[in-house]
Amino acid sequence: MLMRKTQYAAIGRRSFLRLLAYLSASAAPGALFADSGTLQQMGSTLVSTPEVTIFKAKRILTMAGDSAKAEAVAVVGARILAIGKLDDLIKAAGTQSYRIDSQFEDDVMIAGLIDQHVHPVLAALTLTVEIIAIEDWVLPGGTAKAALDPESYLQRLTDAVAAAPGDAPFVTWGYHHYWHGQVRRPELDAISATRPIIIWHRSAHEFILNTAALETLGITPEFISTFSDAAKEQSSFEAGHFYEQGGFAVMPKLAAVLATKDRLVAGLNLTREYLHSAGVTLACEPGGIVSKPLQDAQNVILGAADNPFRMYYMPDGKTMAQLHIDGDMIGETKAVLDWGSGRTAYLPGQVKLFADGAIYSQLMQVTEPYTDGHKGEWIMEPELFDRAFDAYWDAGYHIHIHQNGDGGLDLVLDALERSMRRNPRANHRTTIVHFGFAREDQVQRIQALGAIVSANPYYVTALSDRYAEIGLGPDRANRLVPVGDAAKRGISISFHSDMPMAPGQPLFLVWAAVNRTTSSGRVAGPDQRLSVEQALRAVTIDAAYSIEMETDVGSIEPGKLANFTILDADPFEVAPEAIKDIKVLATVSEGVAFPVLPPALKKASLDTSFRIAGIPPLGELLAAKGIAERGLRQGCSCCQPAQTSSCQPGALTASSAGCCSTNALGWSVAALWSTRLSQAT
Repeated sequence: MLMRKTQYAAIGRRSFLRLLAYLSASAAPGALFADSGTLQQMGSTLVSTPEVTIFKAKRILTMAGDSAKAEAVAVVGARILAIGKLDDLIKAAGTQSYRIDSQFEDDVMIAGLIDQHVHPVLAALTLTVEIIAIEDWVLPGGTAKAALDPESYLQRLTDAVAAAPGDAPFVTWGYHHYWHGQVRRPELDAISATRPIIIWHRSAHEFILNTAALETLGITPEFISTFSDAAKEQSSFEAGHFYEQGGFAVMPKLAAVLATKDRLVAGLNLTREYLHSAGVTLACEPGGIVSKPLQDAQNVILGAADNPFRMYYMPDGKTMAQLHIDGDMIGETKAVLDWGSGRTAYLPGQVKLFADGAIYSQLMQVTEPYTDGHKGEWIMEPELFDRAFDAYWDAGYHIHIHQNGDGGLDLVLDALERSMRRNPRANHRTTIVHFGFAREDQVQRIQALGAIVSANPYYVTALSDRYAEIGLGPDRANRLVPVGDAAKRGISISFHSDMPMAPGQPLFLVWAAVNRTTSSGRVAGPDQRLSVEQALRAVTIDAAYSIEMETDVGSIEPGKLANFTILDADPFEVAPEAIKDIKVLATVSEGVAFPVLPPALKKASLDTSFRIAGIPPLGELLAAKGIAERGLRQGCSCCQPAQTSSCQPGALTASSAGCCSTNALGWSVAALWSTRLSQAT
């Protein structure tokens, strides 16, 4: 038996030297891996002890508050056994078998990176259409260059529509009115009166359609008359413009075009590859679309045994409130908890609510008027928000709330204070999501009420320059995402990409928070910058804390899951402006290594027709490689489908024990993969 959980708890965050001292007090040799007695004495009760894998690295960043210079991590199965000097780990292993994995010995290992808030379906659907955005998007299949002015945008859009084959609806994502000018139904009709055109705003909260699209999809004045009052106000049939609640209301009509099976499957595979390439070992989607078929599609790809990261979800409390506020809202929320499968799962006791509008649309609620006279919007009307917040609070939920403007934050903090006064709760971790703009007095209030922050520091890079000119003015634009103030007050801070609202790259988010460099190259709000240590915590241990998973992930400590990200450079040693350029070489997910492919192979792996000399596509090879690794670690001698006892050589499925394969294909996968890797490089 491995050490009991009580022993792990007793060790806590002690350094490895203290761990060895603790273990050496045991009377028997080999006690690192036993509760009592020698392995020989335990032979009557244990058939065998599992093999220990000892990963070596040039530098190990544990993110556990321990500055000790560890050089190796001992792993049993999916969990970490110990960290420290290689010789000490070998000595402590005693008679238990071990192997040394040296593939990362020249690299830097950090606790597995976490994207606390990402939208796989939204990323899948936006990143597989024509991208004409306010920034470059570098994807496995190529780079979509930015368009930064109205003339460039309209020319790109016109050319793309003309070049599109056939007459199917044309969809593009990335438009932003502050860069690209006002584009509405008349402008799109001028581009094409016959082909349906759908513009998906950079915020993903707005749609603009031409007449052909409105007619094809059946979006009529009669259909709009069925919307709620708020959705009607946020819709314009004449302009073909639907935003916030209006955008959500037309989504069922748009889904048939936006979420085709082929696009969804290709996009989910792209998203999976993208996040793995960024070093993500765990991701979470709070408040995605409540749809069992969409969840089933994600389970197939992101829930697969060979997916290099686990994907967690939270129920969308907004939808639950809209449908069930006067019924069994809590029961309906719990009903989706079993929708996950394999490496996807829902987090119990956590839920997502929404306050004000999208920051990319500049529809957040602000207390000081916008400089151009427009106004913000609500995603959940305050009355509905308050009722839902109170109900989830009383049911003991950890509530995550989308907030962007200080007006929206006032609504959130008022609800939290009201609930604390009438029904106090400890360690509630109410999470302010996005943290787009907040006043200093609100940061003080966040601290006093015991809330935490999950911020998107990319807002500063993407938006501060233009928002200083339009809408917010320089002072508020420089104060976007004021994580410096939050850090000074000791508030727990995590980062998220909200992909596709920012690139799903944790190290890029670290760079954004450490430097606060805008698109023009200036520094916006230098007093709001974080240290490298603070920013790295925000994508490791503090990100884990924000979703109540800090006892399992977020740092390299005994008993936690063996999730690591392998880098080619140390973020503490490179210049701050170079952090975003650090390369991710591999990830380790629960003890299994997943190399990150070079660009040539990334592109090939997304091509399902990629076959050379009868060798399967690289995606299949990597799947087999991951399965084979897990199987060999657990002593499997054949490959078999789950719940099947007989061997079926040649299968690429995991057994009911979660492992498989020493058949010819399983043994040859590594060689084939290595050959293809060397060819590409």
